Amino acid sequence: LPVEVYAFIGSSPIRQYAEAWDVDLIAKRSADAIDVAVKNGLEVCYVTEDTTRSRPDVLTTLFRTAIDHGASRLCLSDTVGHATPDGVRNLIQFTRNVVAGTGRTDVGIDWHGHNDRGLALENAIWALEFGADRVHATALGIGERVGNAQMELVLLNMKLLGQLDRDLTKLLKYCETVAEAVKWQIPINYPLVGRDAFRTATGVHAAAIIKSMKRGDAWLADRIYSGVPAGMFGREQEICIGFMSGASNVNYWLEKRGLRSD
Repeated sequence: LPVEVYAFIGSSPIRQYAEAWDVDLIAKRSADAIDVAVKNGLEVCYVTEDTTRSRPDVLTTLFRTAIDHGASRLCLSDTVGHATPDGVRNLIQFTRNVVAGTGRTDVGIDWHGHNDRGLALENAIWALEFGADRVHATALGIGERVGNAQMELVLLNMKLLGQLDRDLTKLLKYCETVAEAVKWQIPINYPLVGRDAFRTATGVHAAAIIKSMKRGDAWLADRIYSGVPAGMFGREQEICIGFMSGASNVNYWLEKRGLRSD
């Protein structure tokens, strides 16, 4: 299998201060590491850790050094979840300009984001919109501190945006397998894979879904009160009974289980 090296080093002023590094030292260590990989025929993605809190002049020096020594990708890292979507746009545009200034047209841009401000998913989607070639994500967003962009939700949104043409009906199984492996309980209200993601107990909502089902219109039933079509991702709409339910909920629930409603 092909191996791609991710060579990373901290680049922000706060990291430089903590480590007593200067830019020349960071650039030299970066160049030395990239040289080892390139000389051994390996593709290199150069990662400036804490990119979103780094100075433009420092990033320019490091990016140019990495590209000059043969790196084929640059990874922009929001290591502590600092960025907002506007910052993502500015950073990617800045990076594209630096790459263009080197005369290289084959250098890709990665985006790696954390969720400390609850913006990892949004930033990942905007990163693609603003010109990143690849974004990073993890199953259920599991990662350092509060985690990373959620892989299944990145895929879900790309599918609904018409940017992804592949079968995603196994996403639920994917998430359940990971949760079981790491002994992590999926919150009941978690989008797409949470227990309640497609459960409806409110009478008005349920009645509309049930009417669509009785018309034999599965497409309509899956969308009339759901912005995410359950069937597209291997799930189905569920009608439940709660304190806001009406007779249609009760009758449907009984019929679904082969019980008489009279």
